[in-house]
Amino acid sequence: MPHFTAFEKLWHAHKVCDAGNGYDLLAIDRLLLHERTGGVALKSLHANGFKVRDPHRVFSIMDHVVSYRPGRSRDESRMPGGEVFIKETRKMALQAGLNLIDTDDPHQGIVHVVAPERGIAGPGLSLVCPDSHTCSLGALGAMAWGIGSSEAEHVLVTGVLRAKKPKQMRVFIHGKMHSGVFAKDLALALIAKYGARGGQRHAIEFSGPVIADMSVEERLTLCNMAVEFAAQSAFIAPDEKTTAYLTGRHYSAPQGVLEAQTNLFTTDPEAIFDLEISLNASEVAPFVSWGTSPEDAAAISADVPQTAGERPLDYMGLSAGDRLNALEVGGAFIGSCTNGRLSDLEAAAAILKGRRVASHVEAICVPGSQSVKRAAEAAGLDQIFIKAGFVWGAPGCAMCFYAGGETFAPGTRVISSTNRNFEGRQGPKVRTHLASPATVAASAVAGHICAPSDLPLLPLEVPNA
Repeated sequence: MPHFTAFEKLWHAHKVCDAGNGYDLLAIDRLLLHERTGGVALKSLHANGFKVRDPHRVFSIMDHVVSYRPGRSRDESRMPGGEVFIKETRKMALQAGLNLIDTDDPHQGIVHVVAPERGIAGPGLSLVCPDSHTCSLGALGAMAWGIGSSEAEHVLVTGVLRAKKPKQMRVFIHGKMHSGVFAKDLALALIAKYGARGGQRHAIEFSGPVIADMSVEERLTLCNMAVEFAAQSAFIAPDEKTTAYLTGRHYSAPQGVLEAQTNLFTTDPEAIFDLEISLNASEVAPFVSWGTSPEDAAAISADVPQTAGERPLDYMGLSAGDRLNALEVGGAFIGSCTNGRLSDLEAAAAILKGRRVASHVEAICVPGSQSVKRAAEAAGLDQIFIKAGFVWGAPGCAMCFYAGGETFAPGTRVISSTNRNFEGRQGPKVRTHLASPATVAASAVAGHICAPSDLPLLPLEVPNA
């Protein structure tokens, strides 16, 4: 009897037919669009006389170029001319009868944050989106990856996608995470250890006791970073935590169906992966990137390696041997589809409470969705951020990537909870250091790269006599 990985089971469950030359035709359960590319794809379809096959399976979400300014208007964009993308996507989505989550919708937010919150993603589903971080949604037991705009048009019209089944990789994470270490640190440690091409376009399954202990939101962070590891997609076998997280969400299947899908899409014990690697979480400290690739990362207490290349050092304004925790930062950003969820803001707020951001640091926090923003405000987290000196923004991708318009000043060294530190990613000549939200908060307070545990202790509050 053959034995299969969970991803292989998902693939076979969605295979319509053999498409030739090593490709299959896959049924796509849900297509996610955003305003940066969605309106263009829909307009192209309309111009060529095509209609959307199953509008109820398509979700159009405003997130990429919407303004993050508090009190933004409905069409306000952070990108010069970006209001055209917002208006066009709205018009075409409504005309096609899609599920539209507009800028003023109470559930608006970053597509990969909203999809789990609303139950759009879940065990056993196939999802695609013209955004590379769609692999995040594999954390819920879905088969999900990013596609191109032309592929999105094909899915819109046909409901299927031509694709080649990737090879299988298992990443086994064992040991025990130390206090102050988060999923983001594990992701950076993994990429630093095996390289930014370590995923080799495989479908990765994260497994092991550390994964089992992780919250769903931490799993989403880990899977989000898989594309920075050059994986095609990421997957975590659904379990009771997955079912509990999704039960009752608007687009989720009923609990019984969720439980059935959870039991169905698991890897057989005898299944063979094309490649297996491991990471010992016990050996991982708070990490930070130093170069212009996520693989350029190390423990915060480390030095810039002597083997560092000339180009990343030149761009980042560093020299081999520089101490990472001595690097002054001028900007701090917390948000993105990687680390803009409630637990991320809670971790940062725990560091910021009773503290102030260094006077020379421009600090910004943008919740990943309106739901995250409301929950954070109900818990008083917004006031902690504001009192600490952070701007409290409106949900969207914000300063994760440069879209023109306002950004950090050229040459600014920024500590960021985002996923990419490429040249110019956050603006012309901006120097980005990736880290967890807790490390971003600690560094903003210290004014230099700093692990949360390295901050001076706050004085104890003495009750009134």
